[in-house]
Amino acid sequence: MIISANDIKTKGVTLLDKLFETMSEVVINVRGKNKYVVIDIERYKQLRELELDRLYDETMQEIKEGRYTTDVEEHLKEVRAIANGL
Repeated sequence: MIISANDIKTKGVTLLDKLFETMSEVVINVRGKNKYVVIDIERYKQLRELELDRLYDETMQEIKEGRYTTDVEEHLKEVRAIANGL
């Protein structure tokens, strides 16, 4: 379901509550462009859990392949290089 930002302004959370009775997500359209997706908190928790599981799996794979360091100074150097775009 796509709704306009103006609908949110005029009808507020009441509109979202009504839409979530039959839908799992709502797209908010701003000036003719889909800009936001609203989901209920339970769905957000599920998606966040999946994301964290994926990151955990990636980390375990990196450890298995030996692509990690236990040296704090070396790690900080790598983090700074990434932050500085090097």
